[in-house]
Amino acid sequence: MAEITASMVKELREKTDAPMMECKRALTEAGGDMGKAEELLRVKLGSKASKAASRVTAEGVVGIYIAPDAKVGAILELNCETDFVARNDDFLALVSGLSRLIADHDPADVAALSALPYGGQTVEAVRTALIGKIGENLSIRRFRRFVTAGRLASYIHGGARIGVLLDLVGGDETLARDLAMHIAASKPKGLSRDDVLESDIARERSIAEMKAAEEQQKAAAEGRAPKSPEIVAKMIEGSVNKFLKEVTLLGQPFVKDDKLTVEQLLKQRQASIGAFALYVVGEGIEKKANDFAAEVAAQAAAAAAR
Repeated sequence: MAEITASMVKELREKTDAPMMECKRALTEAGGDMGKAEELLRVKLGSKASKAASRVTAEGVVGIYIAPDAKVGAILELNCETDFVARNDDFLALVSGLSRLIADHDPADVAALSALPYGGQTVEAVRTALIGKIGENLSIRRFRRFVTAGRLASYIHGGARIGVLLDLVGGDETLARDLAMHIAASKPKGLSRDDVLESDIARERSIAEMKAAEEQQKAAAEGRAPKSPEIVAKMIEGSVNKFLKEVTLLGQPFVKDDKLTVEQLLKQRQASIGAFALYVVGEGIEKKANDFAAEVAAQAAAAAAR
């Protein structure tokens, strides 16, 4: 049995807002597996036990450029080590310049972007020089370029920590901006079910199955008749469908009128969304760092055992 430390309990509580004792019980039941403990808490305490994975330490900003005709644009995340540097004028100028460079030259990836000429040098040379000037590491994390027959709209929120670039066909500028704001607020995982990762759907189905099994066990313990397999299957699919409505843009209630889904709103306005990008600064970076630390620790333990 893995030792459950106070720091592990604290970490799980910060991620889920669940009571300390519930966190400890979940970690004990999960054998110290943090991810499994989060799933167990969601089964026992409901969906509030799993928060959006936005509590990360990585800093930086999201930059967006849209051409004057609103047909071509780009969104970029540039990371740094502190929020102080994220407000630095030279750093922000680089974000702005790189966003336009991406829109103008369509680089295939970060390596291709880094090799492009910029300010009489390459992007990589400019980045390296700025690292020396500022004294912090800077990294181009990700970007995306858009070309549309419709119109592009954007929204930046929270000191440029959240950015949205939206491709709207039909509608008008007001609708486009409203939808970009909706995406920033509701943080959909994709436009429709087809855009949601199968691993996310499988995770939700697994949680629904565990909840159903727990309810069946509770019914048996209380002397109540268990639900039929057909009803249980419908309950599980209902939970998965509810999840998909919550995390897909078309299925979400519109933030300015929750009586309408975004899909219904678009039909009313005879418009459609070609694509969108939502960047949250640092999203997922802490988890990757934790995974790397765990891998290093495992390697060290294996080496010590030899």
